[in-house]
Amino acid sequence: MTGLNTITAEQLKRRLDAGEAVLIDIRERDEHAHEHIPEAQLAPLSCFDPAALPGDRAKIVVFHCKSGMRTSTNAARLAACGFAAAYVLAGGIEAWKSAGYAVRR
Repeated sequence: MTGLNTITAEQLKRRLDAGEAVLIDIRERDEHAHEHIPEAQLAPLSCFDPAALPGDRAKIVVFHCKSGMRTSTNAARLAACGFAAAYVLAGGIEAWKSAGYAVRR
């Protein structure tokens, strides 16, 4: 796999609610501390280690950043993470908030 599929905030919400996805926030600690999607696990891109990612590898993994740019730019690196399928949250946390979903601050 050399890239990431995209998933909308609405599709991600359904997958999270069904227990079918692992959500990984690749932003830095300070960004995550400022606000984050409640279900997101932090794995900063600056020290990204696919072997250390939390979650059930039989599920899909969805990576997100602020707007989707960082995630898309590093798609090949993120896609090689060992999950059943890898996705990028289209529009990042900003799209999640625009869809009306909660964030923790």
